[in-house]
Amino acid sequence: MAGDPYKELGVARGAGADEIKKAFRKLAKDLHPDKNPGDKASEDRFKRVTAAFDI
Repeated sequence: MAGDPYKELGVARGAGADEIKKAFRKLAKDLHPDKNPGDKASEDRFKRVTAAFDI
């Protein structure tokens, strides 16, 4: 992951764990490959969001 994980998740640097988890779940739901079959851009973003959350 090369970018800023907070920016990737769309939260402020001082965000708490609950806010980060909520942002991740919303993005993961919207970007999940099963929901966007064949959409390479959504799949790539999903991978970046997942990597940002795993940090």
